[in-house]
Amino acid sequence: MLRIIVTCFTVLISAVTFGQTRSSAPDPEAAIQQLGTNFLQEKAHAGLSIGIVRNGKTAFYSFGTVEKGKNVMPTQNTIYEIGSITKTFGSLLLAKAVLENRVRLDDDIRKYLDGDYPNLAYDGKPIRLVNLTNWSSELPDNFPDQPDRFKQIPPDSVAFQIVKELSRYTKADFFNDLHAVTLKAAPGQNLRHSNVAAQLLSYILENVYQMPFDELVRTRIEQPLQMRNGFAPATPSDQFAIGNNERSVPMPAFTAKAMQAAGGLRYSAADLLKYAAYQLNETDKAVALSHQLTWGDVNSLALGLNWFLHKTIDSKRQLEHSGGTFGFASYCDLYPDQNVGLILLANGVGPSTQGQLGELSKKILEVYYGEPAALTALHNELKKRGYAQAINVVKDVRTKHPELHLDENYVNTWGYTLVGQNKLQDALEIFKLNVSLYPNAWNAYDSLGEHYEHMGNRKLAIENYKRSLALNPQNSNAIDFLKKVGETAGH
Repeated sequence: MLRIIVTCFTVLISAVTFGQTRSSAPDPEAAIQQLGTNFLQEKAHAGLSIGIVRNGKTAFYSFGTVEKGKNVMPTQNTIYEIGSITKTFGSLLLAKAVLENRVRLDDDIRKYLDGDYPNLAYDGKPIRLVNLTNWSSELPDNFPDQPDRFKQIPPDSVAFQIVKELSRYTKADFFNDLHAVTLKAAPGQNLRHSNVAAQLLSYILENVYQMPFDELVRTRIEQPLQMRNGFAPATPSDQFAIGNNERSVPMPAFTAKAMQAAGGLRYSAADLLKYAAYQLNETDKAVALSHQLTWGDVNSLALGLNWFLHKTIDSKRQLEHSGGTFGFASYCDLYPDQNVGLILLANGVGPSTQGQLGELSKKILEVYYGEPAALTALHNELKKRGYAQAINVVKDVRTKHPELHLDENYVNTWGYTLVGQNKLQDALEIFKLNVSLYPNAWNAYDSLGEHYEHMGNRKLAIENYKRSLALNPQNSNAIDFLKKVGETAGH
């Protein structure tokens, strides 16, 4: 199963392209200009601003227009909505509060709430502060928790209706809805995006510091980094980009105070790059704490405090977070081992724009550093020996390149990329490689089972789906398949 997490404000897409080996570009400026130009070929995309910091030196690139239909190119000072990247600001404030001994990450959140909330626990296991920052709180994505209420509204009108509702939604409404929450599982187990969790953290921080959240962001983050006030309204000197949806319809601004901590900050590439540079400085104890693993495994999916944690194919650390509002997409990509950070901001979005920004960021990194030697060696050996030898090829390449890191999602997506190219036998070998690398990964067996079914081998499809279900009894994809073919998990 190809896992793609889609949320109101965040999209995380794991993608990989196995093609020809590339070295670093002889002319990085021209290569980046071409990449930015290519990004804007998609109809929905209007403008793009890129900021790059490498070893303390910055570079900026701008493309397109600040508003669809106008010929006004953005600059490094053009302001965009950054969506869910806002959540990392709340996490940084939480890390600072921990270091000041005001809170502990494993504190029951009810310690900081007025009134009784027996519903914010499951079988005696409460939601803890850390759960609000690593997607494991079990809280709903949004309040009110009625995901189907816009089904009868024309798609281009949904954003306007949401903004209208949020403009009337108060802090008292939020806590009334919080009283009505019913947790479906113990916090800390499952990954579930929640804008509610981010907003609740902001209210908790307000109680801890006795200061409004926007003031906390301004005094504790923006002013020290000399950034603009990201919650402030526009001034005559500001140039704000205008967002649009995939049908090029202009979208309303996302400025609702009711969900400002979940996705309300607005910055230019120049300002947000200051934040990215700060996040590369792990000698800062709050930054280091926010980057520590709190959920999952870097070989598949892992989070710190609202940062997704990965290893690159040559075992370097990567931290990233994407964001999206109704007309904007954003991406923050950090490589602490290389002292590199990238910021990408776009106005004009389609369903996959956030993922495309992530792809673009990685291509820009490759412009500077070329393809890792370990990946080049893997390409060459696979070309020489064939995909049928993939398991042995990986073992052999690692003898010369022990840094070669193939995480579960990377290999899984590689397999589906081959499926999309109709290279079904090669794809099978890659799915088999994944279960050999990750014998305890339920999704690896799920994908292998799905591919066996696709190739007409139902016996092995059933066998692998059962293995997946044994590792994850909640895997609905396996449950549905086995039910469809008249099998049960135990037989």
